[in-house]
Parts: sequence; C-alpha cells; structure tokens
Amino acid sequence: MVELTHDEICMDPVVCRVQSKAAGAVVAFLGTTREFTRGRQTLRLTYEAYHEMAVQVLEDLETSARRRWPIIECQIVHRLGPVELGEASILVAVSTPHRRDAFEAAQWLMDTIKQDVPIWKQEHWADGSQEWVHPGTVVSASSSPSHPVEPPASTPRSDSSIHG
Repeated sequence: MVELTHDEICMDPVVCRVQSKAAGAVVAFLGTTREFTRGRQTLRLTYEAYHEMAVQVLEDLETSARRRWPIIECQIVHRLGPVELGEASILVAVSTPHRRDAFEAAQWLMDTIKQDVPIWKQEHWADGSQEWVHPGTVVSASSSPSHPVEPPASTPRSDSSIHG
C-alpha cells in the first residue's frame, strides 16, 4: 500500500499493518527532519509531489520489490507539505519470512524512492534561504531543476489519499 499524506506519520499502525504470522522479520525505516544538513541549519522541510505520477511510481516500486524479495506486506507512507524538525517525512515498512530480505527490500525501496519518485523537498535554512531538492538535483529557489519532470510550482496539489 502506498500513501501520500499531509498528516503526521505515525509508525505504530503502519508496522502493525505489515506484521504477519508468516513473517519472521519486519523492518521499518522512518526518515525524519534533521536540524543540520551539510553544515547548514535547517528550520523545516516542505514536500510537494506530482501526485498521480508519484503514486504510480511508488506502486511500481512496490511491485518491483515484491518480485525481487519474498515480501509478505509492504507499506510506503510519504509526507507532503511542511515537515518540522524531528517529524517524519517517510516511512517504509516491509515484512518477509527472514530478516535479510526485509532489510534489503526496505533499503532498496528507500534508495529508489529518493532517486525516482517525483517528490520535491524544499529545505528552509536558518539564514532565510531555501533550496529545492529532487532526485539527483539541488536547486536554489531562483533557478529551475535540470530534471524532465515539472518543478513544484507547476505540480497539481491534492489532499491526502491512499492507494494500493
């Protein structure tokens, strides 16, 4: 299941949804907003997405992961909108019969999500500046990304929805 949400991410219900009597392992990765990035102080992050494409790519990644590993259950939740320091931006939870598969699948999903999914992260710095970050690209607020997907200013917005 894939979810894009403007609400805070709560880990416990997601982990409960991936637990199974058939699973000997549940791995959950929770990505949170840290205060310092590359020596710069962060005030908060803001996430925007090309919603329909992001959901489709996330669903495709889940399908690919299920082909590669014996996944019993998988949940991917990504936050949109402002995310304050210490709050979660993403949760990837995977259950498999054995721990190695769960670790590998969760890591592959997380790495591939950051690389491929059209979700933009805007870093808001303590000095008042801000930068948009997208897979493989760091963009200042006054420039545009060198990526084939439209930048956040032109992306359609939508409310929280669950797909999967």
